[in-house]
Amino acid sequence: MEVFGWAWIGFALALAVHVADEATHDFLSVYNPTVRAIRARLPLLPIPVFTFRIWLGGLVTGIALLLALSPLAFTGTGWLRAVAIGLALVVGIGNGFLHIAGSLWFRRLMPGTISAPLLLLAGASLVAAAR
Repeated sequence: MEVFGWAWIGFALALAVHVADEATHDFLSVYNPTVRAIRARLPLLPIPVFTFRIWLGGLVTGIALLLALSPLAFTGTGWLRAVAIGLALVVGIGNGFLHIAGSLWFRRLMPGTISAPLLLLAGASLVAAAR
């Protein structure tokens, strides 16, 4: 149970580093135009466009919530393990992979790519610890 707790905290901190990476490398200048282009082709797809303040505030709140739940991770709460696997797969592994793949596809370093390997590692560690 202790391993899961540390993996949970490690994931939350890796996510915080990733958000800082995105924020300092103008992630929204890539994200928002991409969303607008997707919406032009698929108008019924509900993908949000963000202002910096709303985007950062939401992510900081989410990271704070993850850290606030860390005592439950140290007790090995069952439902939190299920949540952890979903978060690790989508927010950690999927997100990290997309940043790296985007950089390869566009042949330039995309915002958030520097911290993407850390996010991949933290996501994989959390999945392993949650199982």
